[in-house]
Amino acid sequence: MSTRRSFLQACSSFAVGAMLGGRFVRSTESVSAATRANDLVRFGQTELFVTRYCQGTAFREVERSDNPAAQAILHKCLDVGINFFDSSEAYGWDGAEIVLGKVLTDRRDQVVICTKATPSWKPEFDAGTNQFKLGEACTFTRETMVRKVEGSLKRLGTDYIDLYLFHSPDETTPMEEQAAAMDDLVRAGKIRYWGCSNYTPTQIAAFAGAGRKNSGSSAIAGTEDYFHIAIGERLDADLLPTIAENQLGLLAFSPQNEGQLSPGRRSNLGKAKTPVVRALDKVAAEIGATRPQVCIAWVLSHPEVTSVLGGAESPGHVVDNFGGVGLELPAEALTTLNAASEKYREHRLQRVKEEADGK
Repeated sequence: MSTRRSFLQACSSFAVGAMLGGRFVRSTESVSAATRANDLVRFGQTELFVTRYCQGTAFREVERSDNPAAQAILHKCLDVGINFFDSSEAYGWDGAEIVLGKVLTDRRDQVVICTKATPSWKPEFDAGTNQFKLGEACTFTRETMVRKVEGSLKRLGTDYIDLYLFHSPDETTPMEEQAAAMDDLVRAGKIRYWGCSNYTPTQIAAFAGAGRKNSGSSAIAGTEDYFHIAIGERLDADLLPTIAENQLGLLAFSPQNEGQLSPGRRSNLGKAKTPVVRALDKVAAEIGATRPQVCIAWVLSHPEVTSVLGGAESPGHVVDNFGGVGLELPAEALTTLNAASEKYREHRLQRVKEEADGK
């Protein structure tokens, strides 16, 4: 283990103590009890202690750049106590990381930053900064990963990244080679932990296996994946069991289905999702919460989920979303929501089967 890596682990213990009001907690049991009381949870088996809501920078309405609206959202997150932030080199191709780094510059030792490497180089021209565009494809070689992490470090204005993820598979590089490239970055002190996003459960398990096989190397910490109450056919049934079996962290993104479940978006729903919205609103009215809060609480009701990745587009959205973290859904409410979710999932699976049969 490098000196830098040891130093960062020591910093983690210090940061936890700082977040707990300066009380340094020595035993694992004490850390667990204290962090629960302060709304912090451990991400997988790492020394990263995070809030159960993570603010993302893949804005849809606000520009993914260094602008006052984005800054206001991120500052509000700090004001309410959120310490977990997610970005990617591909969000605005540089812009999202730049604004995040600027806002967090004076709070670096109090926050956890996650960002991602995309299997693409920056497009030569991208007029629409809020549209996810790719340039020339690349593979996750050691050289590529060094180049990409150096770019993210510069834009974020930091000398280390807490959690660095492959944004999506390059469909070429073997899992063991990808894991080795990330391990190099850990040993160099550029990142603390690594993981992946949008990988299949089989690929995630392969990463976990590579870590067990190569004793002394850094293991995958967790994954970031799509998960919400109207997940439909996109959720692989093996994802949550794989997370649990390998004791990984899970950052679940898009709790409101890319905004489709947000208040005021009913026209984009389609008939199949209407019962889901009705169930959400029924529960929200019964327990005195908002629809976004119920969406977030439902995701967090799954023990495999470490934190929910939301995309608040205003300071008001931040306050509303964060309110879902402490929301305890009664058993009756969970029954109502789970039934609506399962009915929609069955509908989507049937549609997929019919489409496949029709080809």
